[in-house]
Amino acid sequence: MTLVITPLSNLPLVTPGANLARLIIDALEAEQIVLQNGDIFVLAQKIVSKAENRFINLAKVEPSAEAIELAQQVEKDPRMIDLVLRESRKVLRHRPGTIIVEHRLGFICANAGIDHSNVREAVQGEEWVLLLPENPDASAEKLRKHLEERYRVRLGILIIDSHGRAWRMGTTGVTIGLSGVPGLVDLRGRSDLFGYTLQITQVGAADELASAASLVMGQAAEGTPLVHVRGFPYPLRESELNELIRPEELDLFR
Repeated sequence: MTLVITPLSNLPLVTPGANLARLIIDALEAEQIVLQNGDIFVLAQKIVSKAENRFINLAKVEPSAEAIELAQQVEKDPRMIDLVLRESRKVLRHRPGTIIVEHRLGFICANAGIDHSNVREAVQGEEWVLLLPENPDASAEKLRKHLEERYRVRLGILIIDSHGRAWRMGTTGVTIGLSGVPGLVDLRGRSDLFGYTLQITQVGAADELASAASLVMGQAAEGTPLVHVRGFPYPLRESELNELIRPEELDLFR
């Protein structure tokens, strides 16, 4: 198996209303890539959020009493905390400098995934942040259908973000929205090299690919929010984010 991850460079800065499908088409032409069945595009959530105008001007946020109280405990801007609460189902843990929530999309993350870095140029008197896409699965599905209709091949789309992990240091790329790419690959019932029948093995294939793509994208000023993937080792299929999220009743640590 050979997995090839190709950065699609020289994308323009994405602004509200940008046509992401058109940007991908232009990038493919610039790189002279001819699509094949099974190809996948991985997009950083930031360009999806920007195209969908998920910008918020903190100057216009009036924090609630709950947000003000929690902001004092975590030593953060109460306007930011107000947005975190709006984007979350519940607060799971907090301490000064850190707030961990169950996002309204179901996954656990810090600060509800709200982004300060590389958001937009600063304007005097304004401070902008960027929320995650409203419905990343729907965003991925819309983009996939458009590209499949144009190219007449079976494709997959991942929208990814960088998350920390409870038991390990550092952030890694994870999937927050997908279409056409299996989130989980169930290997139960298959045999290993020595004939043992696997009992519990399920592979988080979408997150493995998200992490690999994140290495190519970078985390700072690289400006590579889109990659093309060829050689994904599992068949494409219909999928949704929920298959990757551990239900609360199966979570030993909540």
